[in-house]
Formats: sequence, C-alpha cells, structure tokens
Amino acid sequence: MFVTAHLSDNHLDGGERADERTARVMRYLENLATPVDAILVTGDIADHGTLEEYRRAAELFKTGTPLFTCPGNHDKRGPFREGLLGQAPDDAPVNMAHTVGDVTFVMADSSIPGKPDGRFDDETMTWLDGVLTDGDGPAFIAFHHPPVALGLPLVDAMRQYGEDKLAEVLTRHPRVVALLCGHVHTAASTTFAGVPLRSAPSVGSSILFPWEENGLRPWGEGGPIDYDLPPSLLFHVLHDDGRLTTHQRAVQA
Repeated sequence: MFVTAHLSDNHLDGGERADERTARVMRYLENLATPVDAILVTGDIADHGTLEEYRRAAELFKTGTPLFTCPGNHDKRGPFREGLLGQAPDDAPVNMAHTVGDVTFVMADSSIPGKPDGRFDDETMTWLDGVLTDGDGPAFIAFHHPPVALGLPLVDAMRQYGEDKLAEVLTRHPRVVALLCGHVHTAASTTFAGVPLRSAPSVGSSILFPWEENGLRPWGEGGPIDYDLPPSLLFHVLHDDGRLTTHQRAVQA
C-alpha cells in the first residue's frame, strides 16, 4: 500500500503558536514507526503571505520524506515561490506535478490573487489536462478550495467556482484516485464528478459546524473558529487493489 500524509492551513504568522503546531505535526510524522510515502500541504501555509513566513515554513517542513505544496487564498505567489520553493518570484499560478513510485501528485493552484474564493484559470486547466494525459498510473489532484459546498457557510461562500471545467477534465482521466483540498479547517469526505473528494483539517484551527453553534462560541469576523482543538491531519491509504481509505489523526501536545 501507498500512504500519503495530508495536512493543510498552517497559517504561519510569525507567532509561536502557529510554529509550535506545525512543528508538532512534523515531529509526529518524523517519529512514525514506518515513514509515509509522501506529505502534502494544501495551502494557506502562510497567514499574511510574507517572505519571512515562507522561509519559516521551509525550515519547519524539512524532512527526508517527499513533501509537496500548493498555495491557498492567504498565500502570495511571489513570496511562496521565493521563500518556500527557492525559485525566482513570479505571479503566475504555482502548478507542479511530482511522481513518487508510480503515483502522481498534481499540485494545482486554485487561488485568485486578492480574493478569498478560488478558480482554476485557463492556463491551469490546460496544464492539468496535459499532466494527466502524460501517464497511466494512479494520480491525486491536490488544491486548496473545494469545488462543492460542504455544509459550512463560512467556506461554502468562498469555495472553488468554475468547477464545471474541472469536472470535464476528470471525465477524460479515470486514473485520478481522489481530489485533495484544504480551506475547510475540518476533515470532510464527499465526491465531486464521481471522484472522491477529501478535505484536510487545519493545523492552525478548526471551524465549527453550524449545528455545534450554541451561543458560547459566537460567530465572529471569521466565523465560529475553535483555536483550542489540537492540530490534525489525514492519512490516505492507496491499497494495492486501487481502493482508497482515509484516516484522521489529531496530534496532541
């Protein structure tokens, strides 16, 4: 089997709290009895998109395991490239594909600079289609914004739009095992265009469900957010027979 660790929404902001939570998760992964095959971080790595935040992320993400990233709505492409990826700053979509064994990870940029919601632009859609055409092994498509509503008003209002184009691409590429996203700040499992869709919980904080709202945690500027729940991540297990199983793990202090 092939095991992928999936984390998201670190929101590194230069403060000790965000640093500690990210370091805690990375330390947990480093100390596993059997290392995972790959680690994905699906956006909102930085809270303000500063170069210093990405340089800190690069330090925290140091690992012997292949680790792949994509940006979210809090991220800024130029500093993301320079501070995290060691590339020249550029405002073009941050799209990258990686292969581990026979598994392809397509890390796609769903962000729209200056806006909280997401969309794949034409350049990204063409690139995505081409990458999936070039190969026949299992593939995961990872991005930040979920392309469907998940029953959380805060994030549903700023999900990924123009999703019909993504659905068209998926019909041409049955090799796609699952879509992996962030943005939701809670673990969720559904489908999109007949393909499994998994959202990772946030390392930084947790968004509460509407049915959890009890007056004790009022809706604030960002919605009902719990900063006390521990950081959490997903493990995606790709079985030898092609099945996908997803597990969630909270990482206690």
